[in-house]
Amino acid sequence: MKILKWTIIVLASILIFWLVVAFFVSGDCKYEKSISINAPVEKVWQNTNTLKAMDQWSPWNDLDPNMKKDWTGTTGQTGEKVCWESKKEEAGKGCQEVKKVDQTNKRIDTEIVFLTPYKSEANAYVTVVPEGNGSKATWGFTSTIPYPFTVMKLFMNLEEAIGKDYQEGLTRLKNLSEKQ
Repeated sequence: MKILKWTIIVLASILIFWLVVAFFVSGDCKYEKSISINAPVEKVWQNTNTLKAMDQWSPWNDLDPNMKKDWTGTTGQTGEKVCWESKKEEAGKGCQEVKKVDQTNKRIDTEIVFLTPYKSEANAYVTVVPEGNGSKATWGFTSTIPYPFTVMKLFMNLEEAIGKDYQEGLTRLKNLSEKQ
């Protein structure tokens, strides 16, 4: 009986500690990566201003070249949407929808909903700005981790988790834009 009592006390203490720590950890997440491209802003923008254009350089297509994709809405307009489904767990299932296209400032904002392998949401964006004789493209996302899971942020390394994929995608965008 004493062992059970102490086990409950220890588990309750761990839970309380977790909840207190989680209260002080922000759930806001932001990650972005940039690349310099030896091509005019307009040329790079043409490769980033629609979901179909971004699909040409997406590193995640490599996870399952046979994944099913359904496109809806008008290409390059708010509401353009792609939903994907893969039999491969790494690629999972979800949808990405264009929320805003800012032609003047060369920025596209999208919302991504991942349904599998786990449910989550993120707001992604791509911007293209002049840099010297070329351009700089920045690809990023923001998301919120719900309380009390904010503690996981203390153990997350976004660069390690997705940095390689972002770098691969941006390198593909660079190659595509520079050879056109």
